[in-house]
Amino acid sequence: MTVVDINIHHLPEDLFSNEKILNGFLNSAPRGFGEIATVKTMESGKRQLILEKPAGFQNLNYVEGDYSAEAKLAAMDEAGVDYGIMRVPVWQEWLDLETCRAVNDNAAEIVKRSGGRLFSTACVPPWGGKENVDELKRCLDEGAVGVQLACHYGQLYLDDAAFRPYLEVLNELNVPVIVHHTPLPVEWKSVIDYTNLRREYGRIVDQATAVGRELFSGMFDELPNLRFIHTMLGGNWFSNTALLTPHAPSKQEAMQRLDATGGEKIERYLRENIFFDLTHPHSWGKTQIEAALKINGADHYMFGSSFPVFYSWMSQGVEFMKHEIEISDADREAVMSGNAKRMFNLPI
Repeated sequence: MTVVDINIHHLPEDLFSNEKILNGFLNSAPRGFGEIATVKTMESGKRQLILEKPAGFQNLNYVEGDYSAEAKLAAMDEAGVDYGIMRVPVWQEWLDLETCRAVNDNAAEIVKRSGGRLFSTACVPPWGGKENVDELKRCLDEGAVGVQLACHYGQLYLDDAAFRPYLEVLNELNVPVIVHHTPLPVEWKSVIDYTNLRREYGRIVDQATAVGRELFSGMFDELPNLRFIHTMLGGNWFSNTALLTPHAPSKQEAMQRLDATGGEKIERYLRENIFFDLTHPHSWGKTQIEAALKINGADHYMFGSSFPVFYSWMSQGVEFMKHEIEISDADREAVMSGNAKRMFNLPI
């Protein structure tokens, strides 16, 4: 069975040795909003890039050496992954255009060295404007198979009017968009105290909020060609699908506490515009993954490992999807490669 991992993290291979690129990452973190970016040396001698918000609460750790082409391909060989799609994990929320160009250049170089096994997605600031659009088109012309976005930027989720000029370009180009979670949701203070709540549930809240805002905003009426692939199963969206699809009451109520209209549109958006990254699926469990595939459809999910957050997640995820999930062979093939091949038009 062919396996495509659509969630392989990418950072410039010379991030820790190229002072200009490293400063591009460090200086992009908005200190005025409590984002603290530092570089520290581990006991092993390797350096790591750490993001805290607020001080003392780590949300991101990038370790030197984890993001090389060789590390990616070795992990893929060990796990039985044939192809991978790269994206910048989280940090694109802040990166400026110059740093994005360096990120994209190195991604293209890794693609060339991968022997056809790795593909890139364009990392571009989402504010429209000629220079940003030019960088997007350059990446696509040079072989990028999609575009990446954060699910929110600062206080703004993607349904905000600030992103409409850029999304109109993506809609016109009909290019698939990977929507990665950010370190914390906009409203983050209630989840920071406990590590797992902050670093796992915080991302789930972020993605579920993003998906819900996109669906209820009606933005896909104006932008019908957009195809958003959300990480973290869209923030567990399968569990919200029925609850948050409007249903008309069967009896006359004293008052309407919920909007009962728009159910058919929500169903259409979920069918045509919203898709999901099956992020390290073994972590969620057999019952949950089978329910997600049944509720939203196996044609809407694509395997992803989040490599190298944990090296083992890639191999564990592959084994889990191959041998533990009880689905049809056709659905398994779709989730593990067919959907990604179709969505990103992969030459595999």
